Amino acid sequence: MAQVHSHRNEATGGDQAAPVPYELIELLFFAYRDFVSDPDRILADYGFGRAHHRVLHFVERRPGLTIAELLDILQITKQSLNRVLKELVETGFVEQRTGVQDKRQRHLHTTQAGQELAQRLAQLQARRVNGALAGISAEGERAVARYLAGLIDPSERHKVLPHLPEPV
Repeated sequence: MAQVHSHRNEATGGDQAAPVPYELIELLFFAYRDFVSDPDRILADYGFGRAHHRVLHFVERRPGLTIAELLDILQITKQSLNRVLKELVETGFVEQRTGVQDKRQRHLHTTQAGQELAQRLAQLQARRVNGALAGISAEGERAVARYLAGLIDPSERHKVLPHLPEPV
């Protein structure tokens, strides 16, 4: 297992040694780097980046999502989202529909092209995730899911976990 190094606890100002799991931190950095690298190459062909990928992913996974809901999920400014969303709409990957009940709301949906791109990117990431999980038991997979859920800020977990197919 990963070796843990102790360092002075700067956050509390105390002299207590706080374990710093450097190996796990670095594994997360490298895993994230490679997890996004496959889609990055395809996105570059469209002149898109990671922000476009995140928007496409959540709009595809949650059809009818409002802009306010997407802002809450992504934790970005409206200005940042507007730029990315404008590009996705103009290039025909996402469409905005006016709310039926509230005409001020804009509901987001992927177009056929957006759905195909989102699924293509998801397949690349699924291949990497499935490869990493190969040979791990169902209980081991649940442990990985609990670990990843534990990395989500506690104040945000209630927004994320209900959208997962199985409880973590």
